[in-house]
Amino acid sequence: MIKSDEDLEVFLNKLDRRFERLEDGTFLVGMGSGQPPVAVRLAPPVVVVHVAIGEAPSGDAKREARVFRRLLELNGTDLLHAFYALEDGHIVLSAALENETLDLNELEAVFADLDLALAEHVSSLRGMVQNKA
Repeated sequence: MIKSDEDLEVFLNKLDRRFERLEDGTFLVGMGSGQPPVAVRLAPPVVVVHVAIGEAPSGDAKREARVFRRLLELNGTDLLHAFYALEDGHIVLSAALENETLDLNELEAVFADLDLALAEHVSSLRGMVQNKA
């Protein structure tokens, strides 16, 4: 259960995740070399986990359809706890977990989803957006 920023910090330490705590209560969690940091924030009734992947395609309907279809496929086949979405013209990877019932294993599972997605999906998604794949 996570009721405070301090509880969230304890969970991140137990998971041996490197992080930086910002003044607004957001934790920027390192995901490894060359990967963007993941923002984690307590926003009752949920803990929000969020990482920007890159710009979404625009101006080419076929490319947009191909990329958006791929995002939906990945949501349905590869991700269990997180999901791809669009936000302000960008592709993001997010999860929302109920803070009152959140346990360490559940948070660890979300990070496992993010680790997989960042390692296996992001490069090809960026290539598709740039029309290289």
